[in-house]
Amino acid sequence: MYNNQQKEFKEFEEKIVQINRVSKKTKGGNRISFSVLVIAGDKKGKIGVGLGKALDVNGAMKKAISLAQKTMVQIEIKGTTIAHEILIKKGAAKILLKPAPVGTGIIAGGVVRMVMEIVGIRDIVSKILGSNNKASNIYATIEALKSLKNKKES
Repeated sequence: MYNNQQKEFKEFEEKIVQINRVSKKTKGGNRISFSVLVIAGDKKGKIGVGLGKALDVNGAMKKAISLAQKTMVQIEIKGTTIAHEILIKKGAAKILLKPAPVGTGIIAGGVVRMVMEIVGIRDIVSKILGSNNKASNIYATIEALKSLKNKKES
C-alpha cells in the first residue's frame, strides 16, 4: 500500500539539538517531563529556535517545532559566508564568528555547526568561548547573526 501523504513538501528543515528528561519531586512522588530543543531553517538565511516542554517527548517535539517556525528571523549572508567578524556575549555564552574564504567549509564545534548548516552558511570559522550549555550557545549564535544585519544597515 502506497500512501501519498508521505510525500509532503517541507518548507523548513528541523534538527533536534537536545532532549532532556526533567524529574521533579512532588508530594505524591516523582513527576517526569521532557524538554526538547529544536532549530529550524530553510538553508537560505532563515532560522528559528524553539524549546518545547511536555509530559511526553512527541508533545514536547511538536511544541518546539511550532515555536521554532514562529520565531524565524532572516539573516544576511554574503555569498557563502558572513560579512565581517563578530564576538558576542549573551548570558554566559561567548561566540566568535569569522568569515572564511570559499571552500573552507564550516569550522565550528557543537551547536554552532548545526546553526550554520540550517542557515545555509557554508564557509565560516567559529569558536565557543563561554558556556557549554547548548541552549545558551544557540541563542548567542543567532543573536550574533542578527547583529550582523544591524551593523550592515547602519
